Amino acid sequence: MSNDGTSKTLIVATVLCIVCSIVVSTAAVVLKPTQLANKSADKKRNILAAAGLMQDGADIDKLFERIDVKIVDIKTGEYLTEATADEDWEKAIIADPAGYDQQKAAKTPGQHFVLDGATDTASIKRQANYATVYYAKNEAGEIETVILPVHGYGLWSTLYGFLALKTDLNTVVGFGFYQHAETPGLGGEVDNPKWKAMWPGKEVFDAKGDVAIGLVKGSVDPNSPTVKHEIDGLAGATLTSRGVTNLVQYWLGQNGFGAYLEKVKADGV
Repeated sequence: MSNDGTSKTLIVATVLCIVCSIVVSTAAVVLKPTQLANKSADKKRNILAAAGLMQDGADIDKLFERIDVKIVDIKTGEYLTEATADEDWEKAIIADPAGYDQQKAAKTPGQHFVLDGATDTASIKRQANYATVYYAKNEAGEIETVILPVHGYGLWSTLYGFLALKTDLNTVVGFGFYQHAETPGLGGEVDNPKWKAMWPGKEVFDAKGDVAIGLVKGSVDPNSPTVKHEIDGLAGATLTSRGVTNLVQYWLGQNGFGAYLEKVKADGV
């Protein structure tokens, strides 16, 4: 058969495609456990960082032993327990709360609800019925920090992160995103340690109990009467800044963790 023949070209191309497919499929299967382990470690690292517990070179799993994981019904603010878990998928969450994937649940029929335009200020479209809440404890076993998962749309992407609060559920301990696709140098500055360092000590609610925290255009005026609720905006990234404000206010408001926060304030952490 001539090397220049059409048939031989098609045979070579087909064999090459099959071999490449096998190699890629094999690599995906072999590497999946490692990818899942890395994803879990990265999630734990970001939770610890938000809580101010991350230490360079420390064992992530060892540090995470100070974190308790709870599953909250987003509408009622109640914890999901064995007594309230009716569906098989709810029982599966109870069996492994740390493994609950809120992003996946928001796309799974029966495990989420659809938001209307007026309610969906964070532009997330669908919200999982349950959310994960993390409690960081001190060495004496006392809860010091409550870490809430938050997400919402910026300019180009949905930003996923963690917001840590003191047990007064008002004072910010730390804040950071672990997944987004905002523009490097602009909206991507949400990863800048200097910007993230502006969040600790800020207060979420005003005197009336309304969510007041958010980003301002430009820099915060130190003489502003609302300075304790304000964070510098991201230079050149107005839409990302607005998205960050919207997502934080959404999750701390009545449509997000509002019912849970009211319950915990009344009953204690």
